[in-house]
Amino acid sequence: MGDRAKVWPRRVASITCVAVVVACSLPKLPALSDGGVALPSCGSGSGICLALLAGGIGGPGNVDGTGSAARFQDPKGMAVDAAGNIYVADFGNDVIRKITPAGVVTTFAGMTGVAGSADGTGSAAQFGGAFALAADAAGNFWVADYLDTIREVTPDGTVTTIAGVAGMEGSADGTGSAALFAVPEGIAVDGSGNIWVADTANYVIRMVTPAGVVTTVAGRAGATGITDGTGSAARFEFPTNLAVDPSGNIYISDTQAATIRKMTPQGDVSTFAGLGGVTGSTDGVGSAARFSSPYGLAFDAAGNLFVADANNWAVRKITPSGLVSTFVGTAAAPGSADGTGSAARFDSPTTIAIDAAGNLYVGDAYAETVRKVTPAGVVTTLAGLAQAEGSADGVGSAALFAAPGGVGVDGAGTVYVADVQNSTIRTIAPSDMVSTLAGSAGITGSADGTGASARFFDPESVAVSGSGVAYVADSENHTIRAVTPQGVVTTLAGLARNAGSADGVGSGARFNLPYDTALDGSGNVYVVDASNTVREITPDGTVTTIAGSPGMAGSSDGTGSAARFHAPHGVTVDAAGNLYVTDAGNYTIRKIAPGGVVTTLAGSAGTYGSADGTGSAALFAGPSGIAVDAAGNLYVCDNPNATIRKITPAGAVTTIAGTAGVKTIKLGTSPGFSYPKRVAIAGDSLVITDSNAVLVLEHALQ
Repeated sequence: MGDRAKVWPRRVASITCVAVVVACSLPKLPALSDGGVALPSCGSGSGICLALLAGGIGGPGNVDGTGSAARFQDPKGMAVDAAGNIYVADFGNDVIRKITPAGVVTTFAGMTGVAGSADGTGSAAQFGGAFALAADAAGNFWVADYLDTIREVTPDGTVTTIAGVAGMEGSADGTGSAALFAVPEGIAVDGSGNIWVADTANYVIRMVTPAGVVTTVAGRAGATGITDGTGSAARFEFPTNLAVDPSGNIYISDTQAATIRKMTPQGDVSTFAGLGGVTGSTDGVGSAARFSSPYGLAFDAAGNLFVADANNWAVRKITPSGLVSTFVGTAAAPGSADGTGSAARFDSPTTIAIDAAGNLYVGDAYAETVRKVTPAGVVTTLAGLAQAEGSADGVGSAALFAAPGGVGVDGAGTVYVADVQNSTIRTIAPSDMVSTLAGSAGITGSADGTGASARFFDPESVAVSGSGVAYVADSENHTIRAVTPQGVVTTLAGLARNAGSADGVGSGARFNLPYDTALDGSGNVYVVDASNTVREITPDGTVTTIAGSPGMAGSSDGTGSAARFHAPHGVTVDAAGNLYVTDAGNYTIRKIAPGGVVTTLAGSAGTYGSADGTGSAALFAGPSGIAVDAAGNLYVCDNPNATIRKITPAGAVTTIAGTAGVKTIKLGTSPGFSYPKRVAIAGDSLVITDSNAVLVLEHALQ
């Protein structure tokens, strides 16, 4: 977890539509709820409106709001001011957020989604990924920034860099910009105003005086280990978070060592709890206790130390005598459930802060929420809405998915979903009932067979015929599979776990991480994969390359192998046999006419953005899923922009739903998206996968 992990779907692509699909329609959707949150219904109006078909709408985003209306993206650090306001280092959004005691979330400093290292006030400041926060007695905040700097944030939101040089990794003591850090992840402030830093990638603990003078107090840069000792004789395995007790001793989460270390202000290091390198979840005293990826630390007024034990999905309590107990949550039981003590569930708690009343605030990183824990161990969700992830069949929001990708619709209105991380193919009937058609959730492999006996490995897309045969890009198996409506799975082309880019028949062909499939009226299947090519598979399994050259990235128009693509992610085909490809790495939409002639329909190669317009005047930021209607209009999931774009046959681009850069799934007549991935057409509506949800954008084609 020391690596920076921006949330961006692993791969994004889409599903095509055939003529019989365009004529189908979806049922009216019932009233649903998500995690106890009422979801708006589109009702019977004729205007564009976003509704939940199945799954849950929680998860990552960047929206201010109250309680469950707010969205976070990987909360990494927290601090509390004297008034009880909570400040959150919203790492994935590159900002500092503020949460009032009533749960009202605003952006305090930085600009959402704009990474950098600019000093300034409020949105004029930029962070390169805020890892950790600490507050001093005067109400100032100190930030450990991923870009190798230590920043100060005053109560009015003015940000100043006090030590380190942005983007210049190193290990040098000195004053201000003369000092160098390497991915500092932890920060704490003592009673004298000294700032203590876990300089994680250097494996040392540093001190920064109020004047900005940096010294290394314990550990030696570049030398890892789990050795107690004084100063440079001590060794840390991977120090991440810090807390200071009333006596000025510094406590350190040595995360990969699965221990809590104690250091005096003079640099004497000892192991306070846990046994170096031995993970587990055992309560006990000192070295008898076990942790698994301990991260955030915070002291209460009585001197108890609370630990966010991330991979145990729990918050642990350590008394001053070193007795470790599990305060809330249950080891080996991840989730996101409010409750008391062991009945509560967390999904990778990584940061903790505590207020004057003894309430804990926990950043639940994978749930993308901030939780409140009373001194009695009662856990509630203060802000954000957890991802509802899993594999459960059921109706509407009772069903669970894990990063659903490709989506398609057959002639009867049944929706097919490639449930990527569950490695299954799911269906949603016109009754809204979600069922698992093929594969077994969480069991990867490559086996032909029927229903649960079949195996997939990260199936990315489905292209569905009018009769309900689904053609699946089984990505990690490097194969194209066929699934009948009865769940009978066969391999059409490619050889499981053998990557390549060879034309041939059936298992003699090779694919490299196929991303998307499309199906024409003659039963030909079209595939885009990581080799930067577009392939065709005839009904007898013969594979040929129709555009691009294997392994050759670029943005050249041309015929057949003379054309170049860069990370094509989606493909669809119209009634005339023209193919359309979302060329994600070039930020463009490409057209392939019969005969393999490739042209750029919309977007400007190498220019990232969000602008409506015609042809190269339009801008995209990572187009993924794509579908075409009977009139030849294209519908594109512009994933990083969180929007749905429409492109006419003449190349005129408009944004029909979502607001560029505003990431949250918002149902109703002012739609919003988090990370829309794939799209299919059903009647006058679009079916869209986003996060762990399957959505319907009603009346989008009108």
